[in-house]
Amino acid sequence: MKLITAALLLLVLSPFQTNDEKIVWQEDRKLTWADFRGVPSGPEEYVASTNSGVSFSFSYTVRNGQQRVNYSIRSNFYPDLSWYRPEKVNDYILAHEQMHFDITELAARKLRRALAQLPKDGTFKERSEKIYNQNEADRRAMQKQYDGDSDHSNNEQEELRWRVYVAEQLDAYDAWK
Repeated sequence: MKLITAALLLLVLSPFQTNDEKIVWQEDRKLTWADFRGVPSGPEEYVASTNSGVSFSFSYTVRNGQQRVNYSIRSNFYPDLSWYRPEKVNDYILAHEQMHFDITELAARKLRRALAQLPKDGTFKERSEKIYNQNEADRRAMQKQYDGDSDHSNNEQEELRWRVYVAEQLDAYDAWK
């Protein structure tokens, strides 16, 4: 019996992440200000910051000539790395921060869809890493575009357009939640 195990765990957005506490994205659970426990940082004009990312782990085994790949993908919010300035926020800003987390969940669903199409063999590690890296680049670009288009929530028309767009995309990728 031959057993090969490879594991890859990629937590993204904060390369210096040390705290394991996280909130996994759930359709029926929205963020609250109590979830944001980090210390405010950055320019004063920024009133809140969401730190979220996609975790991906997998194992590859060969037993009795049978190849098997198992993997897990999660969209996470990191409370101790996310913060807000209490005197400057409201429900509208909280919805903006929730949208960042929803965009991360959309990236997780896209990754699940892409990986489901890969052969579950010895090429999985190399192929999945390439897909993950591209997916992560796309996620970061989308987060940046969302903040740019909405002017960090200051442009209400763009903010609302993004809310509709992300909701439609989450529905389109519903099979991969």
